[in-house]
Order: sequence, then C-alpha cells, then structure tokens
Amino acid sequence: MTYVLAIDQGTTSSRAILFDAQMRPAVTAQREFTQHFPQAGWVEHDAEEIWDTTLAVCREAMDKAGATPGDIAAIGITNQRETTVVWDKDTGKPVHRAIVWQDRRTASICADLRAGGNEQAVTETTGLLLDPYFSGTKVKWILDQTGTLEQARAGKLLFGTIDSFLIWRLTESRVHATDATNAARTLMFDIAKGEWSAAMCDMLDVPAQMLPEVRDCAADFGETTLLGGSIPICGVAGDQQAATIGQACFKPGMMKSTYGTGCFALLNTGDTPVLSRNRMLTTVAYQLGGKRSYALEGSIFIAGAVVQWLRDALGLIERADQAGGMARKADPAQEVMIVPAFTGLGAPYWQPECRGAMFGLTRGSGAAEFARAALDSVAFQTRDLVEAMHADWQADADTILRVDGGMSASNYTMQSLSDLLGAPVDRPVMQETTALGAAWLAGMHKGVFPGQDGFAETWALDKRFEPAMDAETREARYGRWKRAVASAMAYSEPD
Repeated sequence: MTYVLAIDQGTTSSRAILFDAQMRPAVTAQREFTQHFPQAGWVEHDAEEIWDTTLAVCREAMDKAGATPGDIAAIGITNQRETTVVWDKDTGKPVHRAIVWQDRRTASICADLRAGGNEQAVTETTGLLLDPYFSGTKVKWILDQTGTLEQARAGKLLFGTIDSFLIWRLTESRVHATDATNAARTLMFDIAKGEWSAAMCDMLDVPAQMLPEVRDCAADFGETTLLGGSIPICGVAGDQQAATIGQACFKPGMMKSTYGTGCFALLNTGDTPVLSRNRMLTTVAYQLGGKRSYALEGSIFIAGAVVQWLRDALGLIERADQAGGMARKADPAQEVMIVPAFTGLGAPYWQPECRGAMFGLTRGSGAAEFARAALDSVAFQTRDLVEAMHADWQADADTILRVDGGMSASNYTMQSLSDLLGAPVDRPVMQETTALGAAWLAGMHKGVFPGQDGFAETWALDKRFEPAMDAETREARYGRWKRAVASAMAYSEPD
C-alpha cells in the first residue's frame, strides 16, 4: 500500500492523515493542545507541545493503518500561518512560547512603524499591511523581550513559522527551510522577487541569518527517520494556501473560502501580484517549479470561534453543530447583529483594538436570535471580503465560491452565505481540503499523484447553495451590518 502522510498542524490541534493512492483519506489521528492567554489579546502555544502532539499523531496514524515507513511515499506539511517560533540553533529549544497568529500584542510596534511612514514600502514589498497578525513584529517582540537580539545576530538563534520548526525537528536539525507561501506571511519576504528583503529585515531589526531557506511548495525538504525509517518531506504550504490547492483553484478568478477558527478567502489572480486598493492582502498562492502564482486574500479572525463562544462562554448550545438548528428558530422580525471582533477586526478594516458588540436587542431576543446573529456574522464578513476583492480585481461576475472547513458542514451557514452574497456557494465532497493540498504537493513531487490538470479533474461537488433571498432584503441586511461595524469601531476608539 502506498500512502502520503499529511501533517495538518492547526491552531487548536495537530492532525496526521494518511492519504491512499487515490488521494482519499484512509486514517486520521488528532490531538488538541493547550491554548495560553497570558493577557487580554495575547495568544501563545508551547512549541514543544506542538512538536510532541505532531509526532504522536504521525505514529498513531501509522499504527492504525498498520503502515511502515516503506509504505509512505512522502510527507506533506500544512500549518497555522504567521505563528512565530524562535529557537536555539544548538539545542533546538524555543526561547519563548510561540506567539500565535491571533495575538495582538505588537499593535504598538505596528503603530510606531506606521507613524514612521513605513506602511507603503511594506505593502509594495510584501503585499501585506502593518498589523500584529504577521510574523515579523512577533519576532522583533521576542528578541526584544528575551534580550536575545545579540544571540540572533551571532547566528545562534533561528526563526521559523510552525512548518520550519517541524522540519527542523523532523530532520534532526539538518534542514532549516520554509516554502514561499509561509515566507509571504512574515512581513520580510519580497513577493515579486521571491526572496527575503533586507530592507524589511532592517526595518524590523530582525537579523537575516535567522531566516529559513525559501523553497517551492513541492520540493525536497529533507527526510525524517523518527517514524521508524526514512521518509522524505516533499510538500509544504500554509494552511490557507494548502486549502486553495486542495480546492484545485489553479485558474485566475477561482476563489475559495475556508471556515475554521477564522475565515480566509483567497482569489487566484494569476502570475502577477495585484496590490489592493481596498486593504486586502496580496500573497503567494503557491510556488511550483520556481514560478509563483498570486492571490488576493481577506482574513476574518473570528468565524468558527463565534460558535465556540456560543457554546463555551454563553452556554447556549452543547455542541457546535446545534447552532444552525437553533438559528432556524429565530424570530424573523428581529434584527439582532453581532460584530464578533473579539480579537480585533481583520480585512478590510484592520482595527486591532476594536472589540465585539451586539445590536438590535429586544426583550424577546434569546438564544435563537443570538445563534442566527452569530452565524450570519460570518456571512456578512465574507461579503466584506468579496466586495473588496472584486473592487481590486475585476473577477468574472459569475464567480462561484468554493468552501471548506468545519463550518462549511453547516447547511444553515452556507445557505446564509449564499443569500447574503447573492452568489452560488459550492461545497465539495472532499472536506479535508487543507490536508489534501499538502498531501497532493508531496505526492505529486514524488510522482505518485497526478499533476495539476489531473488533480483538478478529481474535484467533486457535494452540494451547491443558491441564493434564495430577494435583493432588497439582502441589501437592507447588509446595510445594517455596515452600520453595526461602524458603531463597534467608534465605541472602541480611545477616549
């Protein structure tokens, strides 16, 4: 039996999935790990715990399948992006907990850099904005707070996003590398030239010798012998780009949106980076054979997390899959709005200091109205992204959104999305698109999976959601959403 092992290292859990020769998931193993919140707006992970859970799920998946290293053609890695690790080159030990992509502690660093007139150069070079979301200011914070800048300058410390840290550990300190998609999320990568930017490193005071080598998404990333024998690592992509690949969005104009903890929509714009006029991000969609394809990306920080909030903080549901059924019971005459800015607002607002708010409450507002408002907030935020992207890049008016991630299983949420977008929404049969993207990169590189065209032909539709809401209602509801967001941002402004 020939397998490809996909490591899907996410924000709340580490997973390993063995894909068979037909690119079907055969065995899955998953372990959650601890979320650390040392202060409001701060989110950390223990990189050692991430490593331990990753190694454990790989071994567990192999044991479940009865697979030996000789049965596994290659390993593909996909990872939570922007999450930042700095570790000692000799010991491999992190000098600080990993700072997670959701973390907002570097907002003041971003503000200072913005006040210094740096944002235009940042956007033109990296395609990004000065926001705490990205890795660069996180690295700077770690070096400053741990007093290790001189060690970094002396070449004694290494930086990496989670993929790089896992590669370093899997290869037993032999390979310090990343791929172009993860590099493009650091604030330090020139996306047009495809190389690290000395100017961005100088701006952030991050020594260039800390940075990993940047390779194609499908490339040789060394081999590991920690799973009982030698297995090559041949595919790497950040989770949202891996989902774009897994959805076979290889042609300009194709678009996908992944609904996990947050929501991330990518619109393929082809071989030329499109700089946004509407505060979208310009990013590398994938790099194959030395050639980069680009995308416009919009990032929503709170998507599935709003359902967790209903469950864990409010106790309105016991399981996440109950939210849709509860939302259907909502009084249609009530217009409760939730702006779920629990960790700030992402695209297209980029307001890290904004906090969540609720509008339109009446004496009759209850659990059903809260559930509907929570789920609809995901659709409203997605529309914000789609409108900004289409203003930046004149996509086909008939663009169909391909969806994946945990929330895409909710028929209520996907119908709401279609209604509020006024466009079709396609959910594929294969829901493991992120892991599939990583597996395909590795399997394609080793010649056990087909090339792009053959892979695209395997995409299959599970369900298409068509808009059922009239245009007048759609626009009225979206107008209320825009007013709610404006009010939430005004409330969060400093006194």
